[in-house]
Formats: sequence, C-alpha cells, structure tokens
Amino acid sequence: MFENRDSQVHAPEGRNRLRFEAIDFECFPDGRCTASVELEGKGGEHFQGRAEGTHTLQGGLRAGALAALRATESAAEGRLKLEFVGVKAVRAFDAWVTIAAVRARSEAKAYNLLGSYADLEDPTPRSAALALLDATNRVMERYLKLD
Repeated sequence: MFENRDSQVHAPEGRNRLRFEAIDFECFPDGRCTASVELEGKGGEHFQGRAEGTHTLQGGLRAGALAALRATESAAEGRLKLEFVGVKAVRAFDAWVTIAAVRARSEAKAYNLLGSYADLEDPTPRSAALALLDATNRVMERYLKLD
C-alpha cells in the first residue's frame, strides 16, 4: 500500500528518533486528496497517520504534514501533544524548501518547533512530511518509549 520508500532518510545511529518509511498520496476526481504516512521507531515499531486535504499544492502539503504529525503523536503515546501550526514551500537558492511549524507540549515543557526539507524538484506531500518530521525529531527522543 505504501509507496516511495526512501532508504536514504535515516535517523542517526544510536538516537531514539522516528524514521520516515513511506507516504501514500492519492487524489480524487472530486478535488480531495489523502495522505498516509508510515514512520518507524528505533525498536522497529511502525506508526501510521492519515489526513485528508484538497487537491491543490497547499492542500497536498498540509495533508502530508498532518499525516506525519498524527503518526508522530501515535509514537509519543500521549507523552507529547502536538499542534500543527502550518506548512509552506518557498523557493530559495534554486531549490524548493518546505518548512513546517509545530507547537509541542508535555506536562513539564512547551516547544515551538520548526523543520525543513530541501527538494530540487517541486514540493510534494512527501517534502511536507519530512519537514514535519525534522521539526518533531528535535524533541521526540525524550518522549519515545525506550526498548
């Protein structure tokens, strides 16, 4: 079911972070789209998130980012609450840079997180999911279950 597996996007060895596994993105004739993102934890556990959007560039980016956010929330198992702020693609230095912003809150601390992903081709829901993961992985290892 999941496509676009990317073995080149990995968490650093020894770190308890989430790793991007795959995204499945579909568009429908009625103008809707869906994104499903699969993430993998250090122990091999998989987490999935799904989101719907409109079939526009911004709608696809939002769906990709929200699907990644939901998969990340699933991995945190309630230890960290995530609030989606936004996602945007900007053209810089002859490439597209997708930027995702998230607010995160635990019982003891609050974070404003920003992540990015540079892509030489057009921005995609995959770019948005990777930018969101870049933002959340900055703090996730504190909230993931250790195996």
